[in-house]
Amino acid sequence: MKTQNLTRCSLGYAAAGTLAAGLILTSGCHRGGPDADRDGQPRVALVVKTLNSPFFLDMRRGAESAARELGVNLIVQAAERELDVERQMQIVENLIQTRVDALCLTPSGSKELVPVVRKANRAGIPVLIVDTRLDEATVRNDGAHTACFIGSDNYEGGRIAGTHFGTLFTNQADLVVLEGIPGHETADSRVRGFRDGIRPFPHLRIVASQPANAERDQGFNVMQNMLQAQRGIRGVFAGNDMMALGALEAIRAAGRTDQIRVVGFDAVDEARREIAAGTMEASVAQNPEGMGRLAVETAVKVLRGETVPEYIPVAIELITRPGS
Repeated sequence: MKTQNLTRCSLGYAAAGTLAAGLILTSGCHRGGPDADRDGQPRVALVVKTLNSPFFLDMRRGAESAARELGVNLIVQAAERELDVERQMQIVENLIQTRVDALCLTPSGSKELVPVVRKANRAGIPVLIVDTRLDEATVRNDGAHTACFIGSDNYEGGRIAGTHFGTLFTNQADLVVLEGIPGHETADSRVRGFRDGIRPFPHLRIVASQPANAERDQGFNVMQNMLQAQRGIRGVFAGNDMMALGALEAIRAAGRTDQIRVVGFDAVDEARREIAAGTMEASVAQNPEGMGRLAVETAVKVLRGETVPEYIPVAIELITRPGS
């Protein structure tokens, strides 16, 4: 696949304090319908992993836009850290108690959040899963139910990143992987896809793969250690851009920016700037703003009694640096 400067290769379907207490936004003046607050507006909650990430800020922005257009009372809440699964569970339980009409959830734990989804089911609150899938076996065993999944194909995104390395390097190259949070469906799928993506290229080998928990500072620390342990690194795949940007800082501090190519995931604004400057190789873009918009739009359809698809795909694309 040919790439150009900041190329957008469509590969899918078109489609603050801690802030843990949440941000409540009331939009529009829609009235009527069985699922509405006292102002006649349906109360829809969007619970994301954290609002300390540009990715989820973009998701919130898309949800806010749809809420204003559709007359939805939108409640956005998140834990301070993406790792804080227990806090996210508490947030969801509190929203169930306050009787929101619909819940859009990006689970911090694919297995851990299933019990609270089941609680929402018992309360008659439809649940839409966004960006990160729940563990199917756990959902089945717990008897939980979700209205749909809205998100991109994380496995395919990882595979595309791996394939890009295969075309980037024609001779033997040592690669390292910065994994996300262990056990999370999103992180696991991206790494699995990446490993499958480089499989057809025997000249590529992964010499180190470690979790950096989707955080920038950990990406920096893990990358520093890898640089000391592995002198021949030529490429880095990071499961999100926060880790990629942290890795890039470590590589820059070591004076090796021109020697090591970094590919991230999410294509946040800062990563795009690094790509445009030629200091970062590429990133897989997912369109989180579109996910947020689709989440609110689909929640409204569910509340109206409309049938929605079990899976609503969101486009992914590879953003590459000039000359790649």
